[in-house]
Amino acid sequence: MKAHKGKLILIAFLIGAALLFRALGIDEYVTFERLKEHKETLGRFVQDRYLVSVVGYIFIYIVFIGLSLPGGAVLTVAGGFLFGTVLGMVYVNIAATAGACIAFLLSRHLIGSWVQQKYRRRIEKFNEEFARNGHRYLLVLRLIPVFPFFLVNLFAGITTVPFRTFLWTTSLGIIPGSAIYAFAGDQIEKIDSVNDIVTMKVMVTLLLLAFLVLAPLGINYLKCYITKKCG
Repeated sequence: MKAHKGKLILIAFLIGAALLFRALGIDEYVTFERLKEHKETLGRFVQDRYLVSVVGYIFIYIVFIGLSLPGGAVLTVAGGFLFGTVLGMVYVNIAATAGACIAFLLSRHLIGSWVQQKYRRRIEKFNEEFARNGHRYLLVLRLIPVFPFFLVNLFAGITTVPFRTFLWTTSLGIIPGSAIYAFAGDQIEKIDSVNDIVTMKVMVTLLLLAFLVLAPLGINYLKCYITKKCG
């Protein structure tokens, strides 16, 4: 009973926090247009208060990702613009991984345990497959930007994948995308919108990386099909 009440309180808090962000219009400030509009002011602030800027940036990023609010792509671009490609990528990785872990734990605590108990028999094979190859699937989901970041966090929380696996696959899997967006932020004068960043060449490169991750799994299934010996 206490656990159920605690979940309800947590859900109410999360909904309230999200509504507060909306009511205050904070999400409206996290846009590419606003970033370009205030780039000089932001640049001066970072120069004058670098440590405060880094801490504030990471905190804001964690809040947005932890609450599954939109704006992650713009925040990543902002990291590259404010701190340069390399440092921006480092700060993004720290913040995005931390925020994703919070969202993952919330999903597992609020939804995952209930789903696993209610549909345990129906998803037994799914759980077995994810136990064997969940790290590969999560890496691919992180590498290919067509899958919304917050949905991957929520989906992983519903599965039985260990937290440590989610942690390292997230931190590693977002590196290519973070590097691309951070570099774009460092070259912000040359792009007109976030949509200009993920070009066909970039998408092909990420798809190739995803293919390399899944290749061993595909080879294993091919051997299984040929030999009829599946372990």
